[in-house]
Amino acid sequence: MSVTVFVPRDAAALAVGADKVAASIEHEANARNLDVTIVRNGTRGLLWLEVLVEVRTEHGRVAYGPVKPSDVAGLFDAGFLSGADHPLCHGLTKEIPYLKNQTRLTFARCGITDPLSLDDYKHYQGLTGLTKAIAMSSADIVKQVTDSGLRGRGGAGFPTGVKWKTVADAKADQKYIVCNADEGDSGTFADRMIMEGDPFVLIEGMAIAAIAVGASKGYIYTRSEYPHAIAVMQDAIKIARREGILGASVMGSAYAFDMEVRAGAGAYVCGEETSLLNSLEGKRGVVRAKPPLPALEGLFGKPTVVNNVMSLASVPVIMDRGAQFYRDFGVGRSHGTIPIQLAGNLKHGGLYETAFGLTLGALIHDIGGGTISGRPVKAVQVGGPLGAYFPPSLFDTVFDYEAFTAAGGLIGHAGVVVFDDSVDMLKQARFAMEFCAVESCGKCTPCRIGSTRGVETVDRIAQGVEPEKNKALLEDLCNTMKFGSLCALGGFTPYPVMSAMTHFPDDFAPTTPLVEAAE
Repeated sequence: MSVTVFVPRDAAALAVGADKVAASIEHEANARNLDVTIVRNGTRGLLWLEVLVEVRTEHGRVAYGPVKPSDVAGLFDAGFLSGADHPLCHGLTKEIPYLKNQTRLTFARCGITDPLSLDDYKHYQGLTGLTKAIAMSSADIVKQVTDSGLRGRGGAGFPTGVKWKTVADAKADQKYIVCNADEGDSGTFADRMIMEGDPFVLIEGMAIAAIAVGASKGYIYTRSEYPHAIAVMQDAIKIARREGILGASVMGSAYAFDMEVRAGAGAYVCGEETSLLNSLEGKRGVVRAKPPLPALEGLFGKPTVVNNVMSLASVPVIMDRGAQFYRDFGVGRSHGTIPIQLAGNLKHGGLYETAFGLTLGALIHDIGGGTISGRPVKAVQVGGPLGAYFPPSLFDTVFDYEAFTAAGGLIGHAGVVVFDDSVDMLKQARFAMEFCAVESCGKCTPCRIGSTRGVETVDRIAQGVEPEKNKALLEDLCNTMKFGSLCALGGFTPYPVMSAMTHFPDDFAPTTPLVEAAE
């Protein structure tokens, strides 16, 4: 009888030798004349345990990790094919606390199924949401998504149902669904995990969106730095097309919808929806002025839904389980679950999907296990390179949109990057300005010029040149960028800069003797 062994094909696992581990398991099984079937699944998101090898047993899957090729022979000797004990054994995968305590809705299948097996996908409730959507009116689909309370998971937090209704109500001969998979924030990898580990859920979500608004064509826009995600998505689309999920008749219905993957060159600003649309059209990735909104005049001037991967991947479970089921998770106006990506100086980095409502401190210490360096946590940046830095005094902040806004931060794409007490926050503020200067599309003056002047101003503070005067100038510059920039790149750069100045003033104190500014 064949034993099934799971070895992730996710980029995070590949980076630490998953292919070599899989090859070693195959070699060892052949050498011992054992019947082993290797399935290349997505990652479970326990990235500190990669390569995480699982074995299917009669009691459930048993996990071993982190496994290196040199560990494989010892695993066979210990009898890991039957789930035997070993120093790398973590017992039943589903009982690992990091996984067991999550609420996995969007990532329910990720790490469990073969990403390119449609049979696996269907076995775990895949296509149920689309099947139900086909039997509903477009208005009822939009209402269900609206009633669920789903908000844009890409960072803006805009109600998804409102955006869909705007596109649905627009009159046009052509409409588009565009998936924003240009995941550029530091410490984020949820979009990539879905595309590599459960691509059919994204296809299903986009197809439901298309039926809801009357679109017939979709695009997934991602970055060229995601070659594995691009390859998996392209293969999944071919399978979906072959099986009648995409094409002239979606699952035998009267609806037509097809889609394709487009890769950008990795410009951070193309994560902004109008820059993304310009890039998709073959133009330079430059921000468009709004109005008109993309929902009315988007791709090629047609009404367009632009949603993040996480937003679209959340739709199938909403259609399957109902709006109220999804809405009951979370707190306040933040409904459903959020895939939080824990990164930086952290023992247990990875993806943790949970309902809104945990505190920042619980995420860092209880779930993330504190710093891997063993030093005290000094700062945590939430929301990518444009997110605010939070000191330990704000670790009681609840993870939801309104609480973070009230604390002067933003959730963004829910990337959490941890720094210990060796970090220099003045250098982090300088990095934010430098990042904006490098990534700016150049269209608006506050972003293009302001970020360059910001780097110069931070450098003067670091050199001890009229520090108080230059700190006041930096604050004024941030205010101009925040309210004068066309898009979030320039508008949000002040968040890390001002939070660093506000919460870590000692790092902005002169380290060299005060000198007068040059005439």
